[in-house]
Amino acid sequence: MGFRATLIRPFAHAVARRIDRMSANAVACQENIFRELMTKARNTAFGRDHRFAQINNYADFTQAVPIRDYEDLKPYIERIKQGERDVLWPGKPAYFAKTSGTTSGVKYIPMSRESTPLHFGTARDALFNYFARTGKGSWLDGKMIFLSGSPELEEVGGIPTGRLSGISNHLVPAWLRTNQLPGWRTNCIEDWEEKLERIVDETVRADMRLISGIPPWVQMYYERLLARTGKRNVREIFPNYSVFVYGGVNFEPYRAKLEELAGGRIDTVETYPASEGFIAFQDTFPGDGGLLLNADAGMFFEFIPADEIFKENPTRLWLRDVEPGVNYALILNTNAGLWGYNIGDTVQFVGKNPYRLIVSGRVKHFISAFGEHVIGKEVEEALLPVANAAGIRIVEFTVAPRVNPPEGGMPYHEWFVEFDNKPADLQAFALDVDARLRAQNIYYDDLITGNILRPLVIRPLRRDAFREYMKSEGKLGGQNKVPRLANDRKIAGVLEQWIVGA
Repeated sequence: MGFRATLIRPFAHAVARRIDRMSANAVACQENIFRELMTKARNTAFGRDHRFAQINNYADFTQAVPIRDYEDLKPYIERIKQGERDVLWPGKPAYFAKTSGTTSGVKYIPMSRESTPLHFGTARDALFNYFARTGKGSWLDGKMIFLSGSPELEEVGGIPTGRLSGISNHLVPAWLRTNQLPGWRTNCIEDWEEKLERIVDETVRADMRLISGIPPWVQMYYERLLARTGKRNVREIFPNYSVFVYGGVNFEPYRAKLEELAGGRIDTVETYPASEGFIAFQDTFPGDGGLLLNADAGMFFEFIPADEIFKENPTRLWLRDVEPGVNYALILNTNAGLWGYNIGDTVQFVGKNPYRLIVSGRVKHFISAFGEHVIGKEVEEALLPVANAAGIRIVEFTVAPRVNPPEGGMPYHEWFVEFDNKPADLQAFALDVDARLRAQNIYYDDLITGNILRPLVIRPLRRDAFREYMKSEGKLGGQNKVPRLANDRKIAGVLEQWIVGA
């Protein structure tokens, strides 16, 4: 173990003990955060509009503060952009995290002086906890790569504004900057393909030990490294590479391909960051399938049964009342001034002691053309076990309804799949996937049994089809991800041009 790892080891163990205390007292942490939020925000414009001074408990809060999305919050955001103080949270935001919305255009998510340190701090704690639990800290003594957006920020209403991953570059402490790659100038390149080439230039001869980024990016990085060097796998280039940090998507669809490119299994640390807050992280190694809820980080969480999210008066629960296995829409109330805010994700708890969850999908990403309400978790858990059992590697996929088939006959779910190696019998493979989906979703099963739908159809796509799609949408790189499924054919209509013969 090198000098830096030896120096940090006691602090890493202190972090692990603090995480243990949080996980054992999650409900009490949430109660304390609720009281603090109500007290600190009572004199803001939002707090006065919603009578925070009269709120004594969670029931009062649910009566005073409705569930809202960005459009509902936007009038307050506009006041902040005009220079007004004490609107959603005392003072002015430290940053705006800029995100792309499907209906709202660009969203400006406030990050306060209280919330901002928690973004980097939780990422740091997740890694230190990994060190403490596994004893593996050699990554601290080598180079680390954080594949991120541009750190260049603009001013919006006098507030520094940029992508969360770019803002995060400003939060990296001095002691870590000497280990961090790529350099500032490379990170500022906007064109993803050019940026990737410059990242390879900077890192190909470095002692890379930790790589962080969403799996589709990292796969592209691995491939460029191998093309540049002619090596068989990434470990031949980086023999000390030991930990991969990721978040934002389910790793399983990418695991087989990434491990093949890497030259074997690499330890992973999964995180669940969002512009609105750092929600959860992996706390056990190897992971048990769930991420620990970040219950003591300035956020008070609410949960709404996902099938009620569009109702006028949905059931609202806080942490004490959730149950494992239920699909919940995640609602945030934060020390950056988000209130009753629907971030668009759905989660399921896998346990309550401690509170660990998985991300099950997106509120707006589902198929229910016939009332089946198939969600992202279900399509992933239908496809991946069948592929793994058959030795089939999936590069990427998405699903859409085919309500009026051009060939006639009954409607069906159409799966667009980019295979690394295609099944010998695609129809038999599709039927196995269909059977697993039916086993998970009784409504879908009823539609198949009742001859309302025919079994799903898989359309194999040519190599790099999804990259071409993302590039055509101006979403190659960044934190952009392909939706696993949609209730319309916007994505499907573009992908059809890349279908190859079955």
